[in-house]
Amino acid sequence: MSQSPRRLTAVPDTSLGTSLVRRARKVDRVLAETYPDARSELDFTTPFECLVVTVLSAQTTDKRVNLASPALFAAYPDPAAMAAADRAHLEKLVGPLGFFRAKTDSLLKLSAALVEQHGGQVPDRLDELVKLPGVGRKTANVVLGNAFGKPGITVDTHFGRLARRLGWTEESDPVKVEHEVGALFPKRDWTMLSHHLIWHGRRCCHARNPACGACPVARWCPSYGEGPTDPVKAAKLLRTEGRA
Repeated sequence: MSQSPRRLTAVPDTSLGTSLVRRARKVDRVLAETYPDARSELDFTTPFECLVVTVLSAQTTDKRVNLASPALFAAYPDPAAMAAADRAHLEKLVGPLGFFRAKTDSLLKLSAALVEQHGGQVPDRLDELVKLPGVGRKTANVVLGNAFGKPGITVDTHFGRLARRLGWTEESDPVKVEHEVGALFPKRDWTMLSHHLIWHGRRCCHARNPACGACPVARWCPSYGEGPTDPVKAAKLLRTEGRA
């Protein structure tokens, strides 16, 4: 005698993928509440200035770039002016930022490319930005998100470190990190997600001795315990500002 087919019941999806998405988005919401003023800590007023200060920020601090940029843009306010700059004078202006010869070379080539290939305008597409001298995906995504309001994930050292500590990815390659983390979030959230993680990395989740006991997202972090878990000790590690 044949048996009646078994009745299948709906089972909640408890796969790692689903739980990871929920956990990641919860972390971002808490960080958004923790850092309501999160933004780029580089000062700029135009897409060109955003591009230049981002290039200059490599191997130095945002604070130093912000100190140097007013004189730089007073002398060379647009790509045409910077492309025609006296090299010695430009080197003097960027000298305090370190690697001044390489950075001067990048600025001259970058500005010339903008003038010759884009009519002196900064392009607002990733594929065009990464073709510019000295511009990689990280810099391009900073410009897209902060100068043009187009979603982009900025995988700097802070973002990559936190993405791995939070269990969002195991990758170390920035492009792979960008794609894996981007898949966890709506595209519209990418730019602010970058700010939230970078701010948290600079203020709490340090490369050495993270302030685990004072971390607002500790309950969702699989790396909890890498730093002191005692709230008093952890609080002493917190910073109220980003990089000095």
